[in-house]
Amino acid sequence: MTGSPDVAPREARSAAPTEETERTLRFAYRAFNARDLEAAVQLMHRDVNWPNAWEGGRVVGHAAVTDYWTRQFSAISSKVEPERFTEEPDGSVTVDVHQVVHDGQTGELLTDSRVQHRYRLDAGLVTRMDVVEPPDDR
Repeated sequence: MTGSPDVAPREARSAAPTEETERTLRFAYRAFNARDLEAAVQLMHRDVNWPNAWEGGRVVGHAAVTDYWTRQFSAISSKVEPERFTEEPDGSVTVDVHQVVHDGQTGELLTDSRVQHRYRLDAGLVTRMDVVEPPDDR
């Protein structure tokens, strides 16, 4: 497995992000896992640019993110737990995430993996999120 060119080598990464940024992102993960979509999108800029990792492409804005998540939750049940927060040299924040996904109808385990989410924030609100391939640590 090779790392994505978007991911800085571990030694090039900065330390932890600000407490406020980490607190905001932790709250967003809790809201997502609780399916509290209103609370989650309130942490986003009104024109947030969000990956549609389930169907492909991207969605923009609160309504589009809410619609995407509503469709996703009707088909799959996912839980994402942040494990580590790293501020990148460009000011974005990468979150190492443990992600468990089950089929929404059968409960069958579809995936139990680790992924990385990269966030850009402005004035405390998420403006963009990307899913990036974790670097190969071997």
